[in-house]
Amino acid sequence: MTSIYLYVPNIIGYIRLLLILAAWWCWDSNPTLFVWLYSTSTALDAVDGAAARRLNQVSGFGAWLDVVVDNIGRSMVWCGLAPWGWMVAVLEWCTFSCTHNNGTNWKQSFADAPFWVKAVMANGFKTPVGCLVIAGLHLFPIVHYGMQRGMLAWLNPLLQPARVLLAIGRILCAATECWCIVEHILNLDVPTKKRAST
Repeated sequence: MTSIYLYVPNIIGYIRLLLILAAWWCWDSNPTLFVWLYSTSTALDAVDGAAARRLNQVSGFGAWLDVVVDNIGRSMVWCGLAPWGWMVAVLEWCTFSCTHNNGTNWKQSFADAPFWVKAVMANGFKTPVGCLVIAGLHLFPIVHYGMQRGMLAWLNPLLQPARVLLAIGRILCAATECWCIVEHILNLDVPTKKRAST
């Protein structure tokens, strides 16, 4: 029997982490290489989950690793992009802490959520709204980096509308993250309250 730590999707996660660390090394010295390394790691994010399901290698560790690697990468980018970037990183890490109490089923724990959160989370983000949020989450910071570094000037007429759309996706993502955190905080003492009232 293969160790969970050697499951194919987890090996992909380790490779993604190495790509992120290599990208960080290139942040200032080689922006083009940074974008390629970071984008490859982001693209592999779509592969690890599919591999886990296809190979029947879904695990709590893999679900955890996937989001940790995502958060490390985006935290790196946001903290490098803007003085306030750390706030985006903190929001993402707090959301991770609040949602991953449910293990591999964290995406299915939104039955009592408002309609807009349900729209984001429906079918594992595989809806138009979910895709907009995921695009804003993953692509907005890297497009912002490319624009800051002057790498995308030739695309500027096309990028402005795309950047606005990605910003809307990231804002909707932030609103969903805030809802998750508030919901988690409000439910922290629910079992204690129920015990106290009996």
